[in-house]
Order: sequence, then C-alpha cells, then structure tokens
Amino acid sequence: MKRLFTTLAATALVATTVPVLAASAATAGDDDETIRRGSCNSGATWKIKAKPDDGRLEVEAEIDSNRVGQTWTWVLRHNGSVSARGASRTTGRSGSFEVERRTVDAPGADTFRFRATHDGAVCVARLTY
Repeated sequence: MKRLFTTLAATALVATTVPVLAASAATAGDDDETIRRGSCNSGATWKIKAKPDDGRLEVEAEIDSNRVGQTWTWVLRHNGSVSARGASRTTGRSGSFEVERRTVDAPGADTFRFRATHDGAVCVARLTY
C-alpha cells in the first residue's frame, strides 16, 4: 500500500509539473520577441515589438484609438536616426493602424522610438532590443 501511494504521489507531481513547464515555454515569446505596451495622452494605446528576422530586426508599432478614419502622422527612429516616417489611417472595428519595418540589426542594443500624433493626441512608444 505504501508503494502504491508513493507511485501515485510521484505521478501526480509529474502531471502537475509538466503543464507548467510547457506553459512557461509557450509564454517565452516567439522568435525571441520583445513587446512593450502603453497609453497615449488621449486615451489611445500603443504597442511596439521587435524580433529577429533573417539577420535583420522586424519592428512593428500599433496605435489603437478606437476611432475609425483618423489620420495619424508617425516617425520611427532606430538608435536616434529616422528609419521611416509617414501617415496612416485607423481602420477596422478596432480603429487602429500598424506600421511594420525591417531594420539593420546594429551591434549591441537596438533602441526604437515610435511617435504618432493626431489632433493633439501624442503617442510615444520606446523599446530596446
């Protein structure tokens, strides 16, 4: 009986430990991705993420204002230099837009700053990868 109890206890321990390990690996991020989120001064939200992509870095920035049809002007900086700039219109049911760019993977840490504005609303997203 003691042996049966020990076997059952060991099985229960393994059964509860294995799913936790699998969940940890799943939340570690796909392709070593780094994500940051925050709020703008107008109630809109921002998200910025970076991950490796064939020897370069893929950077995605998103503004979600919950208002369809707004035109936002934006600038993406990489290590202080302008990497891209433009204007995007919020679309879809969520009233958001996304900017995606591939950049050089510079030696050391790469710092990204995404700034978007619309009628006095200002969003500034920062990420170091």
